[in-house]
Amino acid sequence: MSINTFPVSTVVHPTVLLSVVDHYNRVAKDTDKRVVGVLLGSNMKGVVDVSNCYGVPFEEDSTNPNIWFLDHNFHENMFAMFKKINARENVVGWYSTGPKIRPADQEINELFRRYTPNPVLVIIEVQPKELGIPTKSYVTIEEVNKETSESTMRFQHIPSSIEAVEAEEICIEHLLRDVKDSSISSLTTQVTDKKISLKHLLINLQEMSHYLQLVCDGKLPANNQIIGYIQDIINLSPNLNANEISKSFAVQTNDTMSVIYLSSMIRSIIALHNLIINKTANREAERKADLINNPPPALEKPETNAFDKEKEKEKEQPSKQA
Repeated sequence: MSINTFPVSTVVHPTVLLSVVDHYNRVAKDTDKRVVGVLLGSNMKGVVDVSNCYGVPFEEDSTNPNIWFLDHNFHENMFAMFKKINARENVVGWYSTGPKIRPADQEINELFRRYTPNPVLVIIEVQPKELGIPTKSYVTIEEVNKETSESTMRFQHIPSSIEAVEAEEICIEHLLRDVKDSSISSLTTQVTDKKISLKHLLINLQEMSHYLQLVCDGKLPANNQIIGYIQDIINLSPNLNANEISKSFAVQTNDTMSVIYLSSMIRSIIALHNLIINKTANREAERKADLINNPPPALEKPETNAFDKEKEKEKEQPSKQA
């Protein structure tokens, strides 16, 4: 492990993304502010593995972006405590919720050079609006002006990926299972996932088409490795012009659509049946409650007058003589 190795790519773990989202929700949710924190991990031959992070107090002026404050004393105390827990984790850079690079980022990056020679800036979008991974990694490189011979530092983009070890995958699966919205059906989730996948596939195909067009126009040199990958993708794609494959796809699609249609019909009928039963039970409960709260008046026995009393006595006398 060498911290001095210049970074060429970054690997971000899912636990880092969860920590950043939690930091943003606690500090800057529903605001235009961003949050900043420190990235911990290791640098293996230029591949920066970001395995942990923590937030730091940060403020910046919305009117003047060059005025900002980062509590580096808090960072030093936190890093000392993290170092006691895991001595293998070192400061590899810092993160920001951006969503883009800001004017003060260059100065903040120079501040982190005190703790690591080549800090990495990872911009993590807590509310991504585009398809793909929500991380973008940058490093600073020195650029020399040919006319004035002055050197300036600028950010350069490097590849970024998201990877997890087995323990993290299990934890993330359980977490997503707990936060799953029960009101959304599995069918709706599957359709949404397929829609997102198709959009992502379309974007990738457009990028490949644009690259090949630039190569054909002579604006970019041909890369045999990239062209080989594209050729493998084309070779692995099924030939839809064959009648047997087209028929198989049609049968499979019809069977799937039939099952989906029947499932939707059954679900609708069961929901309607439960609604009728619920309404009937509510009406019966309301009727019983009305009877308890407003009982019907009791029937009073009619009073007997003197004429009726004499008739009753006459009826009783013959029965006694007999």
